[in-house]
Amino acid sequence: MDPIAGIDISGDSTFRIAEEAQARGHSLFYYLPQHLYWQADRVMARGHALEVRRMTGDHYTLGPEQDVDLAGFDVVWLRQDPPFDMGYITTTHLLEHLTPQTLVVNDPFWVRNFPEKLLVLRFPELIPPTVIARDLDVLRRFKNEHGDIILKPLYGNGGAGVFRLDPSDRNLSSLHELFTGMSREPLIAQKYLPDVSNGDKRIILVDGEPVGAINRVPAVGETRSNMHAGGRPEAAQITARDREICAAIGPTLREKGQIFVGIDVIGDYLTEINVTSPTGLQELERFEQTNHAARVWEAIEARCA
Repeated sequence: MDPIAGIDISGDSTFRIAEEAQARGHSLFYYLPQHLYWQADRVMARGHALEVRRMTGDHYTLGPEQDVDLAGFDVVWLRQDPPFDMGYITTTHLLEHLTPQTLVVNDPFWVRNFPEKLLVLRFPELIPPTVIARDLDVLRRFKNEHGDIILKPLYGNGGAGVFRLDPSDRNLSSLHELFTGMSREPLIAQKYLPDVSNGDKRIILVDGEPVGAINRVPAVGETRSNMHAGGRPEAAQITARDREICAAIGPTLREKGQIFVGIDVIGDYLTEINVTSPTGLQELERFEQTNHAARVWEAIEARCA
Protein backbone atom coordinates (compact mmCIF):
# COMPACT_ATOMS: atom_id res chain seq x y z
CA MET A 1 0.00 0.00 0.00
CA ASP A 2 0.95 3.68 -0.04
CA PRO A 3 2.24 5.32 3.19
CA ILE A 4 0.10 4.35 6.16
CA ALA A 5 1.02 7.33 8.35
CA GLY A 6 -1.27 9.87 6.69
CA ILE A 7 -4.34 7.78 5.90
CA ASP A 8 -7.85 8.57 7.16
CA ILE A 9 -8.62 5.54 9.31
CA SER A 10 -12.36 6.29 9.16
CA GLY A 11 -12.43 6.11 5.37
CA ASP A 12 -9.45 4.14 4.07
CA SER A 13 -10.48 0.76 2.67
CA THR A 14 -6.98 -0.70 2.97
CA PHE A 15 -6.92 0.07 6.69
CA ARG A 16 -10.26 -1.67 7.14
CA ILE A 17 -9.05 -4.72 5.21
CA ALA A 18 -5.94 -4.89 7.40
CA GLU A 19 -7.97 -4.39 10.58
CA GLU A 20 -10.30 -7.27 9.71
CA ALA A 21 -7.39 -9.54 8.76
CA GLN A 22 -5.80 -8.91 12.15
CA ALA A 23 -9.11 -9.59 13.93
CA ARG A 24 -9.26 -12.95 12.14
CA GLY A 25 -5.84 -13.94 13.47
CA HIS A 26 -3.76 -13.17 10.39
CA SER A 27 -0.37 -11.50 10.75
CA LEU A 28 0.34 -8.40 8.65
CA PHE A 29 3.39 -7.20 6.76
CA TYR A 30 3.54 -3.71 5.21
CA TYR A 31 5.74 -2.33 2.46
CA LEU A 32 5.66 0.64 0.09
CA PRO A 33 5.49 0.14 -3.69
CA GLN A 34 9.00 1.51 -4.19
CA HIS A 35 10.37 -1.18 -1.86
CA LEU A 36 9.16 -4.09 -3.99
CA TYR A 37 11.97 -5.72 -6.01
CA TRP A 38 13.03 -8.87 -7.88
CA GLN A 39 16.39 -10.51 -7.22
CA ALA A 40 17.79 -14.01 -7.75
CA ASP A 41 14.44 -15.36 -8.96
CA ARG A 42 12.62 -14.09 -5.87
CA VAL A 43 10.05 -11.34 -5.45
CA MET A 44 11.22 -9.39 -2.43
CA ALA A 45 9.99 -6.45 -0.37
CA ARG A 46 11.62 -4.31 2.30
CA GLY A 47 9.11 -3.44 4.99
CA HIS A 48 7.80 -4.10 8.47
CA ALA A 49 5.56 -6.34 10.48
CA LEU A 50 2.43 -4.30 11.11
CA GLU A 51 -0.21 -3.95 13.81
CA VAL A 52 -3.21 -1.64 13.36
CA ARG A 53 -5.75 -0.19 15.77
CA ARG A 54 -8.65 2.24 15.46
CA MET A 55 -7.04 5.12 17.36
CA THR A 56 -6.74 8.41 15.48
CA GLY A 57 -3.14 9.60 15.52
CA ASP A 58 -1.90 6.27 16.88
CA HIS A 59 -3.34 3.79 14.40
CA TYR A 60 -0.34 1.56 13.66
CA THR A 61 2.88 0.05 14.99
CA LEU A 62 5.73 -1.14 12.79
CA GLY A 63 8.26 -3.82 13.60
CA PRO A 64 11.95 -3.61 12.63
CA GLU A 65 12.66 -3.13 8.93
CA GLN A 66 13.42 -6.36 7.12
CA ASP A 67 13.69 -7.79 3.60
CA VAL A 68 11.31 -10.70 2.98
CA ASP A 69 10.53 -13.15 0.21
CA LEU A 70 6.85 -12.54 -0.62
CA ALA A 71 6.46 -16.15 -1.71
CA GLY A 72 6.45 -16.98 2.00
CA PHE A 73 3.07 -15.32 2.47
CA ASP A 74 -0.36 -16.83 1.85
CA VAL A 75 -1.85 -13.58 0.47
CA VAL A 76 -0.39 -10.39 -0.98
CA TRP A 77 -2.73 -7.44 -1.42
CA LEU A 78 -2.15 -5.05 -4.31
CA ARG A 79 -3.49 -1.83 -2.73
CA GLN A 80 -1.22 0.69 -4.41
CA ASP A 81 -3.23 3.76 -5.40
CA PRO A 82 -3.30 4.91 -9.04
CA PRO A 83 -2.25 6.66 -11.23
CA PHE A 84 -2.07 3.62 -13.45
CA ASP A 85 1.36 4.44 -14.86
CA MET A 86 4.47 2.41 -15.73
CA GLY A 87 5.35 2.18 -12.03
CA TYR A 88 1.99 0.56 -11.36
CA ILE A 89 2.34 -1.73 -14.37
CA THR A 90 5.82 -2.81 -13.20
CA THR A 91 4.35 -3.72 -9.81
CA THR A 92 1.84 -6.03 -11.51
CA HIS A 93 4.60 -7.71 -13.53
CA LEU A 94 6.66 -8.40 -10.42
CA LEU A 95 3.73 -9.68 -8.34
CA GLU A 96 2.66 -11.94 -11.18
CA HIS A 97 5.76 -14.07 -10.46
CA LEU A 98 4.17 -15.06 -7.12
CA THR A 99 1.10 -16.67 -8.67
CA PRO A 100 -0.38 -19.22 -8.39
CA GLN A 101 1.53 -20.35 -5.26
CA THR A 102 0.70 -17.10 -3.43
CA LEU A 103 -2.72 -15.52 -3.87
CA VAL A 104 -2.39 -11.92 -5.04
CA VAL A 105 -5.54 -9.81 -4.58
CA ASN A 106 -6.58 -8.62 -7.07
CA ASP A 107 -4.90 -10.89 -9.63
CA PRO A 108 -2.10 -8.66 -11.03
CA PHE A 109 -2.22 -10.02 -14.58
CA TRP A 110 -5.84 -8.98 -14.95
CA VAL A 111 -5.44 -5.75 -12.99
CA ARG A 112 -2.87 -4.81 -15.63
CA ASN A 113 -5.22 -5.78 -18.45
CA PHE A 114 -8.40 -4.38 -16.84
CA PRO A 115 -7.78 -0.64 -16.28
CA GLU A 116 -10.88 1.02 -14.78
CA LYS A 117 -12.02 2.88 -17.86
CA LEU A 118 -11.09 0.16 -20.37
CA LEU A 119 -12.66 -2.94 -18.85
CA VAL A 120 -16.11 -1.39 -19.37
CA LEU A 121 -15.52 -1.57 -23.12
CA ARG A 122 -16.10 -5.33 -22.90
CA PHE A 123 -19.71 -4.49 -21.97
CA PRO A 124 -20.77 -1.90 -24.57
CA GLU A 125 -24.47 -2.53 -23.95
CA LEU A 126 -24.08 -1.29 -20.35
CA ILE A 127 -22.17 1.96 -20.85
CA PRO A 128 -23.14 5.45 -22.08
CA PRO A 129 -21.92 6.65 -25.51
CA THR A 130 -18.13 6.67 -25.18
CA VAL A 131 -15.07 7.46 -27.24
CA ILE A 132 -11.40 6.86 -26.44
CA ALA A 133 -9.09 8.89 -28.66
CA ARG A 134 -6.14 11.22 -28.79
CA ASP A 135 -7.18 12.64 -32.17
CA LEU A 136 -8.83 16.04 -31.69
CA ASP A 137 -11.05 15.63 -34.76
CA VAL A 138 -12.49 12.40 -33.36
CA LEU A 139 -13.20 14.06 -30.02
CA ARG A 140 -14.71 17.09 -31.73
CA ARG A 141 -17.08 14.92 -33.80
CA PHE A 142 -18.14 13.09 -30.64
CA LYS A 143 -18.91 16.39 -28.93
CA ASN A 144 -20.80 17.65 -31.97
CA GLU A 145 -22.91 14.51 -31.92
CA HIS A 146 -23.70 14.44 -28.19
CA GLY A 147 -23.45 18.12 -27.26
CA ASP A 148 -22.95 17.73 -23.51
CA ILE A 149 -19.96 15.51 -22.64
CA ILE A 150 -17.52 14.58 -19.88
CA LEU A 151 -13.82 14.64 -20.82
CA LYS A 152 -11.14 13.08 -18.62
CA PRO A 153 -7.71 11.40 -18.69
CA LEU A 154 -7.93 7.72 -19.55
CA TYR A 155 -5.77 6.68 -16.58
CA GLY A 156 -6.77 9.36 -14.08
CA ASN A 157 -8.30 8.74 -10.67
CA GLY A 158 -10.12 10.42 -7.82
CA GLY A 159 -11.92 12.87 -10.10
CA ALA A 160 -8.70 14.64 -11.10
CA GLY A 161 -8.79 16.27 -14.53
CA VAL A 162 -12.51 15.64 -15.13
CA PHE A 163 -14.26 18.33 -17.17
CA ARG A 164 -17.86 18.80 -18.28
CA LEU A 165 -18.18 20.45 -21.69
CA ASP A 166 -21.77 21.53 -22.26
CA PRO A 167 -23.16 22.46 -25.71
CA SER A 168 -21.98 26.07 -25.42
CA ASP A 169 -18.47 25.23 -24.14
CA ARG A 170 -15.59 26.08 -26.49
CA ASN A 171 -12.68 24.67 -24.47
CA LEU A 172 -12.25 21.27 -26.11
CA SER A 173 -9.24 22.34 -28.19
CA SER A 174 -7.56 24.02 -25.24
CA LEU A 175 -8.10 21.03 -22.96
CA HIS A 176 -6.86 18.68 -25.66
CA GLU A 177 -3.72 20.79 -25.97
CA LEU A 178 -3.26 20.78 -22.19
CA PHE A 179 -3.70 17.01 -21.78
CA THR A 180 -1.66 15.97 -24.80
CA GLY A 181 1.12 18.33 -23.73
CA MET A 182 1.42 16.45 -20.42
CA SER A 183 1.04 12.88 -21.65
CA ARG A 184 1.02 10.64 -24.71
CA GLU A 185 -2.08 8.82 -23.47
CA PRO A 186 -5.52 9.06 -25.09
CA LEU A 187 -8.49 10.78 -23.50
CA ILE A 188 -11.90 9.33 -22.75
CA ALA A 189 -15.11 11.21 -23.42
CA GLN A 190 -18.60 10.10 -22.46
CA LYS A 191 -22.02 11.58 -22.99
CA TYR A 192 -22.99 13.63 -19.93
CA LEU A 193 -25.59 11.83 -17.82
CA PRO A 194 -27.92 14.28 -16.03
CA ASP A 195 -28.66 11.56 -13.47
CA VAL A 196 -25.26 12.30 -11.92
CA SER A 197 -26.91 15.21 -10.07
CA ASN A 198 -28.73 12.52 -8.06
CA GLY A 199 -25.46 10.75 -7.35
CA ASP A 200 -22.87 8.36 -8.72
CA LYS A 201 -23.48 4.95 -7.16
CA ARG A 202 -20.52 2.87 -5.97
CA ILE A 203 -21.39 -0.83 -5.78
CA ILE A 204 -18.96 -3.16 -4.01
CA LEU A 205 -18.60 -6.65 -5.47
CA VAL A 206 -16.87 -9.51 -3.67
CA ASP A 207 -15.81 -12.39 -5.93
CA GLY A 208 -18.24 -11.16 -8.58
CA GLU A 209 -21.27 -10.77 -6.29
CA PRO A 210 -22.72 -7.39 -5.23
CA VAL A 211 -22.69 -6.94 -1.45
CA GLY A 212 -23.85 -3.33 -1.08
CA ALA A 213 -23.85 0.20 -2.47
CA ILE A 214 -23.36 3.81 -1.49
CA ASN A 215 -24.41 6.90 -3.41
CA ARG A 216 -21.87 9.70 -3.90
CA VAL A 217 -23.61 13.04 -4.41
CA PRO A 218 -21.66 15.93 -6.01
CA ALA A 219 -21.18 19.12 -4.05
CA VAL A 220 -23.27 22.11 -5.16
CA GLY A 221 -21.91 23.47 -8.44
CA GLU A 222 -19.67 20.45 -8.94
CA THR A 223 -19.87 17.78 -11.68
CA ARG A 224 -17.57 15.27 -9.97
CA SER A 225 -19.03 13.01 -7.32
CA ASN A 226 -15.77 11.36 -6.17
CA MET A 227 -15.30 11.60 -2.42
CA HIS A 228 -11.76 12.89 -3.05
CA ALA A 229 -13.44 15.78 -4.91
CA GLY A 230 -15.97 16.61 -2.19
CA GLY A 231 -18.71 14.12 -3.04
CA ARG A 232 -21.01 13.29 -0.13
CA PRO A 233 -21.65 9.59 0.59
CA GLU A 234 -25.24 8.50 1.22
CA ALA A 235 -26.91 5.16 1.83
CA ALA A 236 -28.14 3.47 -1.36
CA GLN A 237 -30.04 0.39 -2.43
CA ILE A 238 -29.05 -2.03 -5.17
CA THR A 239 -31.76 -1.78 -7.83
CA ALA A 240 -32.93 -4.36 -10.34
CA ARG A 241 -30.89 -2.57 -13.03
CA ASP A 242 -27.82 -2.64 -10.80
CA ARG A 243 -28.25 -6.39 -10.41
CA GLU A 244 -28.48 -6.80 -14.18
CA ILE A 245 -25.18 -4.96 -14.54
CA CYS A 246 -23.51 -7.03 -11.80
CA ALA A 247 -24.84 -10.28 -13.29
CA ALA A 248 -23.32 -9.33 -16.64
CA ILE A 249 -19.85 -8.48 -15.32
CA GLY A 250 -19.64 -10.75 -12.25
CA PRO A 251 -18.56 -13.97 -14.00
CA THR A 252 -15.67 -12.17 -15.72
CA LEU A 253 -14.48 -10.62 -12.45
CA ARG A 254 -14.69 -13.96 -10.63
CA GLU A 255 -12.92 -15.89 -13.39
CA LYS A 256 -10.09 -13.35 -13.56
CA GLY A 257 -9.42 -13.24 -9.82
CA GLN A 258 -10.84 -9.76 -9.18
CA ILE A 259 -12.04 -10.42 -5.63
CA PHE A 260 -12.58 -6.88 -4.35
CA VAL A 261 -14.09 -4.54 -6.97
CA GLY A 262 -16.00 -1.25 -6.94
CA ILE A 263 -18.14 -0.32 -9.92
CA ASP A 264 -19.61 3.10 -10.68
CA VAL A 265 -23.18 3.38 -11.94
CA ILE A 266 -24.97 6.60 -12.97
CA GLY A 267 -28.67 6.10 -13.59
CA ASP A 268 -28.91 2.99 -15.75
CA TYR A 269 -25.32 3.10 -17.02
CA LEU A 270 -22.06 1.49 -15.93
CA THR A 271 -19.24 4.05 -16.15
CA GLU A 272 -16.21 2.40 -14.47
CA ILE A 273 -15.08 -0.95 -13.07
CA ASN A 274 -12.47 -0.21 -10.39
CA VAL A 275 -10.07 -3.11 -9.81
CA THR A 276 -6.84 -1.32 -8.84
CA SER A 277 -7.59 0.14 -5.40
CA PRO A 278 -11.37 0.40 -4.87
CA THR A 279 -12.72 2.59 -2.09
CA GLY A 280 -16.04 2.89 -0.27
CA LEU A 281 -15.82 -0.13 2.05
CA GLN A 282 -15.96 1.77 5.36
CA GLU A 283 -18.78 4.07 4.24
CA LEU A 284 -20.79 1.03 3.17
CA GLU A 285 -20.22 -0.70 6.50
CA ARG A 286 -21.34 2.35 8.45
CA PHE A 287 -24.56 2.75 6.48
CA GLU A 288 -25.49 -0.93 6.61
CA GLN A 289 -24.00 -1.82 10.01
CA THR A 290 -22.59 -4.94 8.37
CA ASN A 291 -19.06 -6.38 8.38
CA HIS A 292 -18.43 -6.44 4.63
CA ALA A 293 -14.67 -6.72 5.19
CA ALA A 294 -15.38 -10.17 6.62
CA ARG A 295 -17.09 -11.09 3.34
CA VAL A 296 -13.92 -10.12 1.51
CA TRP A 297 -11.72 -12.25 3.76
CA GLU A 298 -14.13 -15.20 3.60
CA ALA A 299 -13.77 -15.17 -0.18
CA ILE A 300 -9.97 -14.98 0.10
CA GLU A 301 -9.75 -17.74 2.72
CA ALA A 302 -11.96 -19.96 0.58
CA ARG A 303 -9.63 -19.50 -2.37
CA CYS A 304 -6.57 -20.21 -0.23
CA ALA A 305 -8.21 -23.36 1.12
